[in-house]
Amino acid sequence: MKQAKYNFLTIAFIFISVGVSAQIISVPKVVEKKVTNKINKVIDRKAGQVVDSVFKPVETPNQQNNKNISPSAVNKDTVPLSGNQPGLEAYSKYDFVPGEKVILFDDFSQDAVGDFPALWTANAPGEINTLNIALGKWFNFNNTEGNYFLLKRIDFPKNFIIEFDIVPKKTGGRIAAGLILYNESKPIEMDNNPHPGTNGLIISIEKANWNTLGYKTSESALITGSSTLNPVEQEKVNHVIIWVQNRRWRIYHKMAKVLDMPTQIYDGTKFNRLCFRLSRGASCGSYISNLRITDASPDMRSKLITEGKMVSYGIYFDVNKDQVKSESYGTLKGIADVLAENASVKIKIVGHTDADGSDAANLDLSKRRAMAVKNELVKTFGIDAARIETDGKGEVQPIAPNDTPSNKALNRRVEFLKL
Repeated sequence: MKQAKYNFLTIAFIFISVGVSAQIISVPKVVEKKVTNKINKVIDRKAGQVVDSVFKPVETPNQQNNKNISPSAVNKDTVPLSGNQPGLEAYSKYDFVPGEKVILFDDFSQDAVGDFPALWTANAPGEINTLNIALGKWFNFNNTEGNYFLLKRIDFPKNFIIEFDIVPKKTGGRIAAGLILYNESKPIEMDNNPHPGTNGLIISIEKANWNTLGYKTSESALITGSSTLNPVEQEKVNHVIIWVQNRRWRIYHKMAKVLDMPTQIYDGTKFNRLCFRLSRGASCGSYISNLRITDASPDMRSKLITEGKMVSYGIYFDVNKDQVKSESYGTLKGIADVLAENASVKIKIVGHTDADGSDAANLDLSKRRAMAVKNELVKTFGIDAARIETDGKGEVQPIAPNDTPSNKALNRRVEFLKL
C-alpha cells in the first residue's frame, strides 16, 4: 500500500508540475497550442509509465520460470531451467554415448496434476505435481516408505543408458530415492522384497553419497559399492545418468563420473523391470521427471562411413534453446574422432523436432540446433568448418507418431549424413 500511494503521488506531481509550467509560458496562441500539445504528450507518456509500474502484476516464482514459454510450444530435450552452462571441455569425463533407439521416455505430460501417473503402480501414495523451480510435470514420491514400479516390462539390452531428473526433498531421512533394476520371471506387477526378482542392481541416491549393490537370489553375497563424489543437492534439479554395460555400470552427475563399478552386476543378469524405492525410516522423498532409457554406444564409424547415416539422441539442449549442453561431450567427441580419422569425409548435420509448437518455430529451432552442433565440432574439437553443412527439417520428417512422450522423444533427434 505504501508503494502504491507513493506512485499515485508521483502521478499527481507530474500533472501539477507540468501544468504550472504550461501556465507561465507567454507566447502567441498558435505557438502556445503547439507547446501545450507537446506537453500533453509528455504527460501521457510519463503518467502511463508510472501507472504501469503501479499495476504491473506480481509474478510467482513459477510464473517467472515459465515466462514466455507456452506449454504447447515446448520442444524439450531436457526440462530443468538452468543458468550458464560450463564449457563443453569441462565434461570430458562424460564418455557415454546414447544410441539410436529410445526404449522409454516418460515426462508425465500425459498425466493430470494430482493424479497417480498412468504408466506406474505403487504400494505407497504418489501424485503428479508441478514445481516452481523447473518446467514440466513431476512424479512426487510423497511417502517415507514404498515402491514405485514402472508397469511396463522392458527388454533391456546389454548396453543401455538411464537418465532422469530428481529433486530431493529437504525434510526426512538421508535417502532421496533408490533405483532398482532387476529381473522378474513371474508375471506380477509388484515385488515388495527389498531385493526384488531373481537378480538385480540397487542404486541408493543419498544426500551425502551414493551406495550401490548387486545381488542374485542364488548367491549369499551382495556386491557393494560407494562414493561421496558430487552427491545430489536438495531442492534442486539433479540430472543423473547411469550407463550399464554387461556387468559394468557407471554413474555420472555434475560434470563427473561419480562411480565406476566394473563387475558389480552378477554374471548372466538380464534386466526387465525398473522401480524407485523409498526405505523405511531413511528416505526424504523426491520428485522425478524426464526418465529416459536408450541403447548405448553405436558403432559411429560404421554408421557414418559405411551406412552413410547416424541418428543421435546424445545431443542435449535446454527447452526451446539452441545451446549444446555439456552432457553431449561423449557423442560429439565420437563424431569428431571419426572425422579426424577420415579426413576426406564431409557431413551434413540435420536437426529434427517433435510436432509441439508452430511449424515455423520448429523449423527455425532445428536449423539453429544443427548449426550449434557444427560450431561445437569446429570450436571444441578442431574440425574444419568447410567439411560440415547444416540443415533443419523441424517437424516434417517424424519417425514415429507425435502421440506419446516416448514417440515425441524419438522425433527429437540430430542426424549426421555422409556427403
